[in-house]
Amino acid sequence: MPEKLAPAAAADVAAERTLGIILVSASAIAFALTGVLTKSIHADPLTITCWRGFFGSILITFYVLWRRRRSGRSESLRLGWRGWLLAVEGAAASIAFISAFKFTYVANVAVIYATSPFIAALLAFLLVREKFRLQTMVAAAVSLCGVAILVSAGLGNGHLFGDGLALLMTTGSALYMIMVRAFRDSPVVWAGAVSAFLLFVLGWFVTDPLAVSARDVALLAAFGCSFAMASILWTEGSRLIPSAEAGLLGSAEVPFAILFALLFLGEVPPMASVLGGAIVLCAVFAHAGRDWLKAKSARS
Repeated sequence: MPEKLAPAAAADVAAERTLGIILVSASAIAFALTGVLTKSIHADPLTITCWRGFFGSILITFYVLWRRRRSGRSESLRLGWRGWLLAVEGAAASIAFISAFKFTYVANVAVIYATSPFIAALLAFLLVREKFRLQTMVAAAVSLCGVAILVSAGLGNGHLFGDGLALLMTTGSALYMIMVRAFRDSPVVWAGAVSAFLLFVLGWFVTDPLAVSARDVALLAAFGCSFAMASILWTEGSRLIPSAEAGLLGSAEVPFAILFALLFLGEVPPMASVLGGAIVLCAVFAHAGRDWLKAKSARS
């Protein structure tokens, strides 16, 4: 049996857990704004990623420097080839992510992205022979059926390209998860800041980032801030609660994204997207909930 904590220590643990839940939940809400902000900005995807990268990299850099000062340790910011690989791969996935919203429904992108843990498990099995759990296999098979139904709605109505970009982005994000686990000594958050700045540099040379309206500038600044805040809130919150619980709370991003698209954009996805999304969400929440219950039982 686990050792019983003193009342004061137990109160501190409970307070930390509560704070972690609040921070991770807030990060899910902030991440869920991505689709609404992308579709509300009239600029092209590269211009959006350019300015989101600019504002996001500044805020994340301040956060990294603040954490170094707070910890009192001179943590190295040297990326090395692993850190640079993380930065470049993350930048590529971000471009596909933003572009996907421009060509399909927010619900489609959010639901397809929800399958990233399953794709990561499959890639980990194929690349590094990491054990593939039975419950993950079942959940992945169910979610694949949901995605197939969802994507079928894009046939012939112009949304198939956006769905394809969402699948590409999700695969890239899954690969990024594997790389983060494999490159444990790399400064991941700092690599995220560098990744965001790379998007700014790329956009500056490939597109015309200054050819935006004042309205778009305000939205782009808000986008960069929400992206940085979501990343920071997730980083801080996930330190305070078990990974299974963080994963379950993070899954709330999907319904929030769909709700925001309905409220702010008036975007109602077709019935096939609704049905496919419901199947995927059932698989995701069932899988994450099962992991959370196991972790909870282990702590009891």
